[in-house]
Amino acid sequence: MKESIEVAVPGTKPPEPAPAVGVGPWEGEWPEGGQWDEELLAAGDTRNVVDAYRYWRHEAIVADLDTRRHPFHVAIENWQHDLNIGSVVRTANAFLAKEVHIIGRRRWNRRGAMVTDRYQHVRHHSTVEEFVAWAQGEGLRIVGIDNFPDSVPLETYELPERCVLVFGQEGPGLTEDIHAAADATLSIAQFGSTRSMNASAAAAIAMHGWVRRHVFAQPV
Repeated sequence: MKESIEVAVPGTKPPEPAPAVGVGPWEGEWPEGGQWDEELLAAGDTRNVVDAYRYWRHEAIVADLDTRRHPFHVAIENWQHDLNIGSVVRTANAFLAKEVHIIGRRRWNRRGAMVTDRYQHVRHHSTVEEFVAWAQGEGLRIVGIDNFPDSVPLETYELPERCVLVFGQEGPGLTEDIHAAADATLSIAQFGSTRSMNASAAAAIAMHGWVRRHVFAQPV
């Protein structure tokens, strides 16, 4: 039987092994407490969670997050099945938003969320009117993010602590109904040739602006 011989192709590098994801089975005596998942302790934990939550039950992680969530909400309009929604949900989880609200179509593309929607509360509103009534009932100020003639700079606006940041879908942006209902509409400073930026990028900038102001007490 002939031996197989690997021939290196000039100018190419051999493929690198894929990096290990997560952690393996728990070593040593298992910890005690209701937050631990016995299956994960036995088999390992490859989920996309921070190290502090390794081997925790899903329900225990959500319960712990609920004790620390920030008082701002995020909403995004979904009239054309916007692919950016998943990325917005993922960022909302990273900044620990209270809830994410989907306005319009109930179904949305979860691929960009990278499973973070399992840890983030997501609420659906069929219409703008339904969403506005909910926000007003909760005492939340509605703050739109878009480039309208009457928009004011996000960089110099005093973001309220209790608010819901609303984003339009890629292309058309915020609807006029949301624009009319918002307490204020904010624009993000841009210095290049493009008129607008990706909706998920704008959402990340706005959420981080809230965090800088209300978590790190940085002035506008």
